[in-house]
Amino acid sequence: MAQISQMALRLSVKSVSSVDSFFKYIRTMRKILSVCLYFLSLWSVLSSASLHGQVNADSWPQFRGPLDNGISLAKKVPLHWSDSTNISWKTAIPGRGWSSPVVLNGQVWLTTASTDGREFSVIGINCQTGSILQNIKVFEATPTQETHPLNSFASPTPVIEPGRLYVHFGTYGTACINTENGKILWQRTDIHCDHGVGPGSSPIIYKDLLILTMDGVDVQFLEALDKKTGKTVWKKSRIIDFGDLTPDCHKAFSTPVVARIDNIDQLISAGPHVLEAYQPLTGELIWKVRYEGFSASARPVIGNGMAYINTGFGQSWVLAIRLGGKGDMTDKSIVWSSKKNMTARSSPLLIDGLLYMVNTAGQAKCLDALTGAEIWTQRVGLETSASPVYAGGNIYTSDETGLTTIFAPGRTFNKIAENNLPDGCMGSMAVLDGAIYLRTKGWLYRVGR
Repeated sequence: MAQISQMALRLSVKSVSSVDSFFKYIRTMRKILSVCLYFLSLWSVLSSASLHGQVNADSWPQFRGPLDNGISLAKKVPLHWSDSTNISWKTAIPGRGWSSPVVLNGQVWLTTASTDGREFSVIGINCQTGSILQNIKVFEATPTQETHPLNSFASPTPVIEPGRLYVHFGTYGTACINTENGKILWQRTDIHCDHGVGPGSSPIIYKDLLILTMDGVDVQFLEALDKKTGKTVWKKSRIIDFGDLTPDCHKAFSTPVVARIDNIDQLISAGPHVLEAYQPLTGELIWKVRYEGFSASARPVIGNGMAYINTGFGQSWVLAIRLGGKGDMTDKSIVWSSKKNMTARSSPLLIDGLLYMVNTAGQAKCLDALTGAEIWTQRVGLETSASPVYAGGNIYTSDETGLTTIFAPGRTFNKIAENNLPDGCMGSMAVLDGAIYLRTKGWLYRVGR
C-alpha cells in the first residue's frame, strides 16, 4: 500500500503537458484507485472475520451470515433450480414467519408463529434429509399488538453457536435453547416495547452478551443479556428528540453490527432518525449521527471506514457515514447521501468498492461506495423485502413472488440466471458450500444436490 501511495504522489506532481498524457494520467489513477478499493474491501472482510472468530463456509449463524454483511464464504453455489429440479428436499413449515434460517453442525433452525400470534415456536431440521428434528413451542401469549401484512410475529432471525440457539420474538419473548436436546435453558418475557407493526430486529452475540434492539412507537432502547443466564447486563435508552412526529415515526427494525473503530470494538446501531455507536460491554454511548427516517429494517454494512445505511421511510435515503469520533457527529460525519429510488427494507452489499441494493419495487442499484454516484439500475424482480446475498462470485436476490435473480457484480449489469419457486420469499437465504437454504412463505428448501 505504501508503494501505491508513493506512485500516486509522483503522478500527482508530474506535469501534464498534453491531452494524451492527461488521459494516460487519468487511466493510471483509476487503476490505482481500483487497487486501493480492493485492498480496503479485503481489509474490511478480514477485520470482520477476525472480530467474529473462526468462520467457515459450512455455517450461517445469524442474520446476513457469518460476517454479518450478506457475504458468503462458499464457493460451490447452485445457479439453477425450480420446484422440481436441483432440490435436495423441501419441508413444510407450519405457521407464519419471515425469519431467515441459520445453519450450524448439520442442523438448520428457524422460527415461526401461529397466524393469530398466540404460539411462538422454533423448528430444527436435519440438513441432509430435511426431516424435522425439533418443533419446540417456546412461548404462548395473548397478542396485544397487530402485525403489518408485510410482517409476521416471527420475523427476527435467531442466532446460533455450538450447542445453543437464541431466539427472539420481540416483545413476546427471548429464549435460549439447547440444540442437542431441545431443552429451553432460559426465557425472558419482561422486555417490552410496542413494535406497532410486529417485531423485526434480530439479536446478535458479542462475547458473552446477547444484544437486543427494541425500537417501538413508545420506547426505544438496547438491552444486553448474559447469554448463559438471560439476566440483564446493561440497558440503554435512546435519547431522541422526536418533536411533533407521530408515534408511528418513532419505530425502527434494524439489527446492529460490531466494528473495530479507533482501536476499540463499537456497537453500531441504526435506530429511528439516528445512527449510534455504543461500547458493547457497557452500553456507553460513544457518538451519534442524526438524520430523518424511521421503520428502517436494513442492517448497516461497514467498509471503507464508513457505515452504509438506509434511513427507512419518511426520507428514504442511503447514507455513507464516516465512523468514529465523540458525541454528536452529525455535522462532520455524513460523507454522501443518495435518495433516488433507494431501498427501504433490504440490506445492502459492499463488494470491491461498489454498493449494491435492491429496492422495494425490485430494482437493483449499483453505486460508487466512495462517492454515492449511481452506476446502473436494473429490474431484477417485483416487490422485494429479502436482503441480497453475495456467494460464489455472484449476487442472489429473491422477491415476494418466489423469483430469485442471480447477477454478477461489476460496473455493468450481467444477469447470470433466473429461478422460480411457487411461493414467495420474505426472509433472506442462507448459503453454504453446495447448498442454498431458501425459505418461502410456506416451505424451507435445500437447493442443490
